[in-house]
Amino acid sequence: MLEKFFFFAVKFIIMQKLIKNLVQKNNSKIVLVVLDGLGGLPVNGKTELDAAATPNLDKLAKESACGLHIPVDVGITPGSGPGHFALFGYDPIEYQIGRGILEALGLRLDVKNTDVSVRCNYATIKDSLIVDRRAGRIPTEQSKKLTEKLQSRIKKINEAELIFAPGMEHRFAVILRFPEPLEADAAAINDTDPQLEGKPPLYPSPLSKSAERVSLIAEKLINAVHEVLKDEKQANFILMRGFSVKPKLPTFEEAFGLKALAIATYPMYGGLAKLVDMDTPAIKGSVEDEIKFLKQKYNDYDFFFLHVKKIDSYGEDGNFAEKAARISEFDELLPQIIELNPDVLIITGDHSTPALMKSHSWHPVPVLLKSPYVLGGLCNSFSERECYKGELGLFPTIKLMPLALAHAKRLKKFGA
Repeated sequence: MLEKFFFFAVKFIIMQKLIKNLVQKNNSKIVLVVLDGLGGLPVNGKTELDAAATPNLDKLAKESACGLHIPVDVGITPGSGPGHFALFGYDPIEYQIGRGILEALGLRLDVKNTDVSVRCNYATIKDSLIVDRRAGRIPTEQSKKLTEKLQSRIKKINEAELIFAPGMEHRFAVILRFPEPLEADAAAINDTDPQLEGKPPLYPSPLSKSAERVSLIAEKLINAVHEVLKDEKQANFILMRGFSVKPKLPTFEEAFGLKALAIATYPMYGGLAKLVDMDTPAIKGSVEDEIKFLKQKYNDYDFFFLHVKKIDSYGEDGNFAEKAARISEFDELLPQIIELNPDVLIITGDHSTPALMKSHSWHPVPVLLKSPYVLGGLCNSFSERECYKGELGLFPTIKLMPLALAHAKRLKKFGA
């Protein structure tokens, strides 16, 4: 198994160098739309994509290259971080990024090499069991007040300074800032979220020697937070996920020669983009507001990452009808993106989140790629089953960026 991992890691590094050497500049535009958690499974014979009203996506699929991509590997369920990293062209196994660093960067925190970042959920606990992992998705304004309360009450534990930042709805981030730079495995600590209601929260156990003092502080922090929040009806506890330190990796422009803009309202996805040095202005509002911002900035960048979140949220809630409705909602707005006439338009997801499973899954993700240089004409609509018929077939997600560059004529010929 280790030999296989080493082989693929070396192969990815070689491919990355090859792409970097072939990249050439031109005036082409690439738009990547990520419909978070897009893929689904059939309920009464139809997936969410089948059930949604998608005349514009269906028309686009007929003239595009379609297929399905696998974010990490066959049978592996990806988190949002690995799913997006693969879409950006970075091997998610080679670059394993903790969710905490993404949330912290997305919330505009100044993350240092002395920090452990953690993404947290407010949760509801009763009789030592988790009743609601997301505290009823409390409003963002309420979450902000609670986070400010925590910051005022809990400033330091042992040698670590604590920095809190409110996120969207039930989410927030916390940084444990130490006096000195940390080793790479200092954040090797398991999540405290068991991913199921009706279970007790997990302890933040260290998975390496250098993580022991961090896990001890994390445990003290959980207890301190519970003491502050114990009288809250919904948000009376926290679950900690994605303990992480700041990684080193090539920027998006270094890797692909593209000046990139990220358009994402949820902080974690801005954090993902910021980690590879995309421009990540703070964006608020609806999907339509995101598209308006895309139009405003269209002449200023080569590459655009536009993120749509709520499709995934309803999938995780097991709400099939609302997930389908959010896909339909995007479809109505799609002509505004098409009118920009990008040289390459890609629409896909970072992973599948079937409402049937109420969670991320290992299933391949449908994708369409529109450019003047595709075969097209193989799919009648945009759905999981139809995409299996497409010219892209079933492929690793990290191959999508080279395809985008090729269709934008941004890769020179290899060899004589």
